[in-house]
Amino acid sequence: MKIVLAPDSFKGSLTAQLACEAMETGIRRVMPDAEIVQVPMADGGEGTAQCLVDATGGQMRAVTVRGPLGDPVQAQYGVLGDGTTAVIEMAEASGITLVPAEHRDPLSASTYGTGELIRQALDDGCRSFLLAIGGSATNDGGAGMAQALGAKLLDEDSSELSPGGGALGRLQRIDLSALDERLASCSFQVACDVQNPLCGPTGASFVYGPQKGATPEMVEELDRNLAHYADVIHQELGVDVAERPGAGAAGGLGAGAMAFLRAELKSGVELVVRASELERKLEGTDLVITGEGRSDAQTQYGKTPFGVSTTAQRAGVPAWLVVGSVGPGVEVMLEHGVSRIASLTEEGGVTADYAIAHAAQVLTDVMERLTAQWRDTLH
Repeated sequence: MKIVLAPDSFKGSLTAQLACEAMETGIRRVMPDAEIVQVPMADGGEGTAQCLVDATGGQMRAVTVRGPLGDPVQAQYGVLGDGTTAVIEMAEASGITLVPAEHRDPLSASTYGTGELIRQALDDGCRSFLLAIGGSATNDGGAGMAQALGAKLLDEDSSELSPGGGALGRLQRIDLSALDERLASCSFQVACDVQNPLCGPTGASFVYGPQKGATPEMVEELDRNLAHYADVIHQELGVDVAERPGAGAAGGLGAGAMAFLRAELKSGVELVVRASELERKLEGTDLVITGEGRSDAQTQYGKTPFGVSTTAQRAGVPAWLVVGSVGPGVEVMLEHGVSRIASLTEEGGVTADYAIAHAAQVLTDVMERLTAQWRDTLH
């Protein structure tokens, strides 16, 4: 009997790896000889690097880089088990959680540290990159990232632009003569599940600027600057990023990744499914179990359980969805490869607060009960 465990984290309770371990403990109480394969998952957001490192036998590496406002921060990135694929979460270097609310300033905040993470991974021999770009403090269109990698963003006096989205309105010329030459032999894929364009009422500045500290006046300025930035990129690099879906992600880092790294923007969970080699690991599998903290109708829109269950469906493997709690519309997952939905609160007979506080124990007990029921149907 082969069982693949592929949950996301149970937010606030268990990492994806700990969820795998709790599930396995419960299953082995009933089926001690089962072949169990742990594939901790994520959807391209927080925790993506760690889950893929765990799933592939890679390692996390630490480096000091510039934070969003220029102060040094300790950041981590992952190198997968193949030794050549880096997973970089921009929030590690340029994330909003690195800046206290009273100091948030998207006019000055820069993605320079994200570029430094890429450069360090290049030094470590990585040539394939997966970038997770949620949770940014920035609105600089990825300009800082490009500068860290050797691009020169010049004003009319041929002086380098200062950091942040507030400087982009002065951009006149882009000089890539010193761009890190190793980038030419690299591939970049960006985990991006938002469709916002770079500019306009649904763009980076108007939608996300206020939560990064932008006043209404700053939002207008940042939007104008990003529109100008896109025009110069089009003129100088021949890349049209203005209306591309996802270009507005992470304060325009989506646009910068497309322009300077020739990156492809992809669904986060699709990238994780591919990088974790989930499809290969499902060969010869009798059951796959996925999960997350809470599932509802929104789970079908690119969340981890959706990616896992549809991959299992293509492979002809039944899938269970085991979650902390369920919300309205969760039954839609029965149309996407899931054959059983179970929650810790209902199956465990506990309150949500108890399930959160004792998640590993409750998940283990629930998995024992579900596995015993399943075993009985096999005889």
